[in-house]
Amino acid sequence: MKIPRLSSPFEMPRRSFLNLAAVTVSAIAASSSQAQSAEGKPPSGDGRLRIIVFGAHPDDCEISAGGTGAKWAAQGHYVKFVSCTNGDIGHWGMAGGRLAKRRAKEVGKCAEILGNQSQVLDIHDGELMVTMENRRTICRLIRDWQADIVISHRPNDYHPDHRYVGVLVMDAAYMVTVPHFCPDVPHLTKNPVFLFAEDEFRRPNPFTPDIVVSIDDVAEKKFAAIEALESQFYEGGCNGGPHLVPNPADSAAVAARKKAVREEWAGYFSATARRFRPALRERYGKARAEKVKYAEAFEICEYGRRPDKEELKRLFPFFGA
Repeated sequence: MKIPRLSSPFEMPRRSFLNLAAVTVSAIAASSSQAQSAEGKPPSGDGRLRIIVFGAHPDDCEISAGGTGAKWAAQGHYVKFVSCTNGDIGHWGMAGGRLAKRRAKEVGKCAEILGNQSQVLDIHDGELMVTMENRRTICRLIRDWQADIVISHRPNDYHPDHRYVGVLVMDAAYMVTVPHFCPDVPHLTKNPVFLFAEDEFRRPNPFTPDIVVSIDDVAEKKFAAIEALESQFYEGGCNGGPHLVPNPADSAAVAARKKAVREEWAGYFSATARRFRPALRERYGKARAEKVKYAEAFEICEYGRRPDKEELKRLFPFFGA
């Protein structure tokens, strides 16, 4: 991420106070044509796509794939965002269960805006490890969702939680098809397409924009989700401080702070469109691509199914819209 938000100034004993592994918040935006169940996997056999996104913290999925997720959801496809840690040290002024509950509520509000399901795993922020238990958890989640598309961080990133999400998802990329691995959840007979979300890290290899999606039509939803992640952006997350937070009674200062956050993220999302304008031209044509203001980009992971151009059109049905 451009804006490191999740390193911690806290050194203190912590416990969860909340079993977030069981917490699944689900809501559907008004623009989506079909409600998504708050429990378990969506119905099968209806021809709709199933997309699951893994992020390290309760904000990463929304940042990296919130716009594209909203586009899928608006067409009635099933989208789930999984935060692999509970974010319980991602703030300068609070930590532990209180913060974990707050951040779960924030991504729940984002789910209402974007139209996805949201699940937060009960793993401490900054403590995600590549273990067999966590590999099984990721594998089961992908299988349970019967995913067509799986999106995650790449395994080279500034934050260890981001890196290990990428490794865990890659480790599951083949195992989701192996019948006797996690036999309690039926294996997938068709390997999903695995995608990496955009980043700017160049070593050992830079991000490749295989798929770039214009999100101009859902930009206001994505900005609304950013605003809903108040602890992270309005208040500055773990690298912020009280100097960022105006007196609630000062409406002009509050409005100015919200405007500053929006402008900062508008620059971030528009940078993707500028950076990958050639890829947008290939997908949308030159005239339309030049007008794209905001975009999200994804790289195809070699470990899953390798889609051809025709399958990409099916998996991203809004390209022609």
